[in-house]
Amino acid sequence: MVAKTYTVAFDGVTARQVEVQCTLTPGLPSFSVVGLPDKAVSEAKERVRATLECLTIALPSKKITINLSPADLPKEGSHFDLPIAIALLAAIEAIPPDQAEGLVSLGELSLDGRLVEVAGALPAAMCAAAEERDLLCPAASGPEAAWVGDCSVYAAKDMSAVLRHFAGQNPMEVAEPGAVNNTEHQGCMRDIRGQERAKRALEIAAAGGHHLFLMGTPGSGKSMLAARLPGILPPLDASEALETSMVHSVAGLLKNGGITRDRPFRTPHHTASVAAVAGGGKGAKPGEISLAHNGVLFLDELPEYPRNVLETLRQPIETGRIMVARANAHVEYPCRFMLIAAANPCRCGYLTDPAHACARVPKCGQDYLAKVSGPLMDRFDMRLEVPPVSFQDLDLPPSGPTSAEIAERVVAARAIQSARYSQNPEFRTNSDCDGSKILSVAAPDSEGRALLSRVADRMGLTARGYHRVLRVARTIADLEQSDKVARHHIAEAISYRLTMSASGHLG
Repeated sequence: MVAKTYTVAFDGVTARQVEVQCTLTPGLPSFSVVGLPDKAVSEAKERVRATLECLTIALPSKKITINLSPADLPKEGSHFDLPIAIALLAAIEAIPPDQAEGLVSLGELSLDGRLVEVAGALPAAMCAAAEERDLLCPAASGPEAAWVGDCSVYAAKDMSAVLRHFAGQNPMEVAEPGAVNNTEHQGCMRDIRGQERAKRALEIAAAGGHHLFLMGTPGSGKSMLAARLPGILPPLDASEALETSMVHSVAGLLKNGGITRDRPFRTPHHTASVAAVAGGGKGAKPGEISLAHNGVLFLDELPEYPRNVLETLRQPIETGRIMVARANAHVEYPCRFMLIAAANPCRCGYLTDPAHACARVPKCGQDYLAKVSGPLMDRFDMRLEVPPVSFQDLDLPPSGPTSAEIAERVVAARAIQSARYSQNPEFRTNSDCDGSKILSVAAPDSEGRALLSRVADRMGLTARGYHRVLRVARTIADLEQSDKVARHHIAEAISYRLTMSASGHLG
């Protein structure tokens, strides 16, 4: 007899169903696992053996073979422990084989039979729901998996609880979803003295999901401005929260089974490697750009990042997806994020500050910002110089709208965009809109078109730059609740495109 149960193998954020087969045949007693297992899966037999001994269940003196099908799909991770144990228990009829066959399970076993939390419970639950099966997982993973809601999730603390459940002695209750974790945003936009133009740029970027580049002298407030961006972003909707949580689940970042409606805000250090930013390493795990999916990726001191790291951002910015290609794995992750970058104008930082003398003007700034390639700079919708704030301004009382007031305007603008692109689900914000579509939804009036044509001709705007100006102008009009893109919308959008004269990257 061949006993069967099911588990999953992860292909990016997708959980692929794996059939776990167990057979007992005459021969010298042995225990083998086949089907392209990695080292952690191969070692599962020792953990399963120790667990069954703790439960005083003796293994038969036969040849035990576990097959993980499909056999050509790589199997990685310790979450195969529990399904292997269940298949073996079904083969010796310690649990009903028909119940084991209607189950998807995952979980790591400790030597005393406890079930240890594993990554990926949320995608596994989605796979179980698609196959119309129940899910069995460790108790710590149950609240996370229960968020799917389309399948029954049973969470057990140890294998003895699993056995009592199958025997009908103490059936487990269906797990409940974990709590929604809401982050308390630090700081308010109103706390920032001066920098009204920069605060306006952040509001536009948040409303349309635009990429923003901030350049200014040290201490001008670039990082402080970026840190307040999460406080004005709208919360994740249900589908976005599920997408983002699936990436974080695979990465093992969901704690206590809770998900969040706050948009991710990732700030990798400038010493981060390509694998850390784009994804890779053992098992081709998601990188920072995928962990920032539906949120913000903030790169402070942009020119200090290695050139190869920055160049890996070019394609994901355009497509919203990243293919992590390695010798033994090709894994695709979503990575639709807002890129916010900050930089000093030169290595010493005071190229544009008249109060400080830079001995190498203008070569200092040209050499420093040349580390950021023109094609990458061209992908920023908005570029802004952040001037230093005088100490007299620091004594002024708070002014301008609060983060909550700005967030209300951002939510209203996002609602307009959601209605506009309701027939195009691949577009969520103006920044997602492709070139052909933006030409129709952001067609300016005659004066605006004439202005944009003159600027494009004189300043050498690229086709990408032309479309990005239209996207920003459309967002500015949305913030004003305007159906039409007027000349002043185009003018303001152009001002954010062509104010980076010190960088040498225009258009």
